[in-house]
Amino acid sequence: MIECVPNFSEARDAAKVRAIVAAIGSVPGVLLLGYESDADHNRSVVTFAGDPEAVLEGAIRGAGKASELIDLGEHQGAHPRVGAADVIPFVPLEGATLGDCVRVAHHAGEEIWRRYGVPVYFYEAAARTPERRRLEKVRRQGFDGQPPDIGTLAAHPRAGAAMIGARDFLIAFNINLDAADAGIARAIARKIRESSGGFRHVKAMGLYLDSHGCAQVSMNLTNFAEIPLDRLYETILDEARRLGTGIRSSELIGFVPRRAFEQAPDFFRRAANFDQSRIIENRIGSAQQAVNGPAHGPAHGPETPGC
Repeated sequence: MIECVPNFSEARDAAKVRAIVAAIGSVPGVLLLGYESDADHNRSVVTFAGDPEAVLEGAIRGAGKASELIDLGEHQGAHPRVGAADVIPFVPLEGATLGDCVRVAHHAGEEIWRRYGVPVYFYEAAARTPERRRLEKVRRQGFDGQPPDIGTLAAHPRAGAAMIGARDFLIAFNINLDAADAGIARAIARKIRESSGGFRHVKAMGLYLDSHGCAQVSMNLTNFAEIPLDRLYETILDEARRLGTGIRSSELIGFVPRRAFEQAPDFFRRAANFDQSRIIENRIGSAQQAVNGPAHGPAHGPETPGC
């Protein structure tokens, strides 16, 4: 079994999001675990799992529907993006390896270009050059100045490009501040992220959420087993207080493995939207029991940058 967690550049038109989710769910064997949308980021995340062939086809159909419905030329949102189906990561679950996911990622890229004319850049374990392993090095204005891994143009005129990767489990976690100043969130992000000397395996950015009237520290935890999660939270709280504010709320995006929860239960319980259904083993079990029923996902939150 593998998992796919594609991020689509649409959250404000619910009908378009539902159409993309329906395209993914139309594949026999796909277990739709949930989907979430955030209007400030203007980004939706779908989580689904199954055998590699089913997940492969679900990802391809989701990317195709996104390329049909989303015009990046009209897109506005706080989250960085270069594609309608912006990132499409494949993650090994039960009985699968990262190598299996690399093969699925490469096949998905070939098919997305062949069927829909959307060029593809591979990242993380699926990267074909070392320079493209880190998503943030590729997903930028003008990409990295090099041709795509698959395709004859840098970007589709409406749908942009797809960043397709293979990686281990990533946890996306957002912290909303009591302050409205995005500069404070950016300062905290610089303090905690690995790239500026903070915690290893932590990626972070700061932004302003118009709908909440507050700033947010948006994080990706790329190797949770190596991160002291409670100390990470306390560092954010201490830095927020030093800058004259505090933490308003926290939210978990998507799901976490049971071993992550057992590693730091208090960290995850701080998320206002956490319950036992957020543990992916529990969610897969319920989805398998009601495989013909609708998917019920939480309502808010995108996967954050670098995922």
